[in-house]
Amino acid sequence: MQTTAPDVAILISQVAERCLAEIDDMLADIDAATFAVVPVLAEDPTLAAESRASSRANGLRMLTVLQRRPGEPVPRGAPLETLDLARTLVRRGIELEVLVQAYRCGHDAAWRWWMDVAAATVEARDDLVAVLRESSALLSDYINSALDAAITRMEQERQDLLSGELARRAETIRLMLDGAPISADRAGRRLDYDLAARHTAMVVWADPPGEAHGVLEQAAGLLAAAAHARRPLTLPAGTSTLWGWIATRNAPDWDVLREAMSHAAPGVRAVLGPSRDGLAGFRRSHFAALAAQRLLGGNPDGDRFTPYHDVEAVVLVGHDMQQAHEFVTSTLGPLCGTDPALATLRATLRVYLDEGGNAPRAAERLHTHRNTVLQRIARAEYLLGYRLAERRLAVSLALELLHRLGNRAWMTRPS
Repeated sequence: MQTTAPDVAILISQVAERCLAEIDDMLADIDAATFAVVPVLAEDPTLAAESRASSRANGLRMLTVLQRRPGEPVPRGAPLETLDLARTLVRRGIELEVLVQAYRCGHDAAWRWWMDVAAATVEARDDLVAVLRESSALLSDYINSALDAAITRMEQERQDLLSGELARRAETIRLMLDGAPISADRAGRRLDYDLAARHTAMVVWADPPGEAHGVLEQAAGLLAAAAHARRPLTLPAGTSTLWGWIATRNAPDWDVLREAMSHAAPGVRAVLGPSRDGLAGFRRSHFAALAAQRLLGGNPDGDRFTPYHDVEAVVLVGHDMQQAHEFVTSTLGPLCGTDPALATLRATLRVYLDEGGNAPRAAERLHTHRNTVLQRIARAEYLLGYRLAERRLAVSLALELLHRLGNRAWMTRPS
C-alpha cells in the first residue's frame, strides 16, 4: 500500500538511485564502521566475508525497493546471506550481542550515507525534511524486521545444536551416501541444502591432527565463498576431519579456490572431488574426495589444496599400495632416495615431462637456465638406465606418485 505522498516518493526514488550508483563506496564505509566496533567479525576471513555479503544483500534489497517502489515498506525478513551469518555466529560460539551491534553500526553508517546523498539531491528544505522523515521510518522498520529474523535464526540454530540436529544431519547424509531410498526433496529439506544442484565434495583436515573443528569449518566456508555458493553442508568426521559439500550451478574455478585455501589456518588441507550433478553426484564426488584424502593424507608435505582431477591417476594406481610401491621403485630405481640432489633431479624431471619435454618452459617454471635443466635430465637418464622416450608415461606417473604421496612412502617395502 502506498503510504507516502507522490512527490516525496519521487524524491526518495531519486536518492535511492544515487545511492545505488555509489553502492560499493557506501558498503565499504558500512563494513569499515561495523568492523571497527565489532572486530570479531573482521578477525576471521569467513566471518568477514559473510558479514560483507550480509551488508550487501541488505543494502541492495533496501535501496532497490526504495528506488523502484518508493514509499512502500520493504519486504520483511532477512536475506539468505544474513541468515547464513547468524548460523555461523552460533556455530562459532559468538553471542547474540555481536549481531545486534553489527546491525546498529550498519544502520548508523547507512543512515549517514542516505542523509548526505539526500541533502545533495533534494534542494527544498521542506522536501528534504519530508524525505528524511519518511525514509527514516522505512529504514528503521526494515532493519528491525531483518534483525528480528536473524535473531530468530540464531535461536533456532542454537536449539538445533542442543536438540541433536547434528545427529539428524549425520543420519540423513549417511543415508544418502549409503544409497538408501530417500528422496532428494526430503533430504534437501532436512539439510537445508540444494540437492538438485551440482555438487563438489570436500574433505578438509588438520595436519598434524588435533581438535580443529573451528578452523576446518572456516576453511570450508572460504572454499564455498570462493565458489560463489551458499554456506557449505558439513559433517564432522572425527576430531580433525570435516566432510563437506558445495552446491553450485556450474563447476567452480579451481584456481580461485586454491587461492582461497591459502587464507585458511596453517596446517589445514583440503581435497575436492569432481563436480557432479544430483543425488548420485553428491555421492560420487564425496567418495572420490575421500579416496584421494586417504591416499594423500599420509604426506605432511603435500599440497594444501588438491582438486581430484589433479590426482585421479595417482588415486587409481595407488589403490593397491604394494603394487604401487613395486611400480615406483622398478620404474625410478636409483632416483627413489632421500638425498636432496635426487629430489632436485626428480622435481626437474617431473616439470620437464609436464611441459612436454620443452626445456625452456621447464627452466622458466624452475627459475633456472635451460642448460641446467638439460644437464639434470641427462643425469636422471643415466641413473634410470634408459632414455625418457622409452618409458615417458611410466616415469611421469611414478614421479607423480612419489610427489603426491611423499618420498618416505617408498623407502621401505610394504608388507
